[in-house]
Amino acid sequence: MSLKLLIDTDPGVDDALAILMAYRQAEPTALTIAAGNVGLRHTVGNALRLVELVGAQTPVFAGCAGPLVLPAADAAFVHGADGFGDTGYDAPTRQAEAEHAALAMIRLSHAHAGALVLVALGPLTNLALALRLDPTLPERISRLVIMGGAVNGRGNTERVPSEFNIGFDPEAAHIVFSSWPTFELVDWEATLRHGLAYADIESWLRADSPRARFYAAISRRTRSWARAHGRPRLLTADALAMAVAVEPGIVTSVAEHHVGIEMSGQLTRGATVVDWEDRFDRPANARIVLGVDQARFEALVRDALGVV
Repeated sequence: MSLKLLIDTDPGVDDALAILMAYRQAEPTALTIAAGNVGLRHTVGNALRLVELVGAQTPVFAGCAGPLVLPAADAAFVHGADGFGDTGYDAPTRQAEAEHAALAMIRLSHAHAGALVLVALGPLTNLALALRLDPTLPERISRLVIMGGAVNGRGNTERVPSEFNIGFDPEAAHIVFSSWPTFELVDWEATLRHGLAYADIESWLRADSPRARFYAAISRRTRSWARAHGRPRLLTADALAMAVAVEPGIVTSVAEHHVGIEMSGQLTRGATVVDWEDRFDRPANARIVLGVDQARFEALVRDALGVV
């Protein structure tokens, strides 16, 4: 597989599905880890468990333990205190690398200049720090795919317009959005349009596959939470972003506009503000994914779970 992925993530149940997809479709070069869905100790441990599950030797680099400026609440109420549904898995046998995630990003961008697809599945803290250390980083990255934002203000946090990844660290998102010339944005509203039917996902999770059994266990709490809160379908934001990263042809509709981050609004901190009418006189920095081929997306999910 020639596609080289650098995955910045905060595993998390939804991140886990995305990472399983990545290993079926591409060649992950490294996992760089931030706090977000849960604390850094758990997100690093979960990344190491995933690497062990697939039998890979991918290096895992621990990064930032919190947002750049202000503290933020995690999403343990959805993912479980350990981020993997409180399933009680044994500690991983491997250790994270000694190098900080932000430094690893910079080093790997030189080692694989022009070849890396950077997929950002969590808060953008590590990437923002890397950009502050080396503003030339975008010149060496082939594509940047970000899961984040709510482009029409239909977010998933207590601040209605804000999506979790951006809302967790708006300052980091501002650095990335204002520094990266062009990136692909898979937002929460695209996720809402591309949910998975519960009957389908639960059928797939009954497959005789180590991946399916693992994901069935770690996602049980999240699936129960989603049903209890009236979500008509299971939403897998990070898997959708990974599908766009590994199979760009899956995208059926896009819009290109400038997107900025609101950092100070009492009700809107963390909002992604899209210049839909191009009134700001700023070049488009985001290729906003509006739709994907649902059948192809679901096929990628099934393959990630080892469904035959």
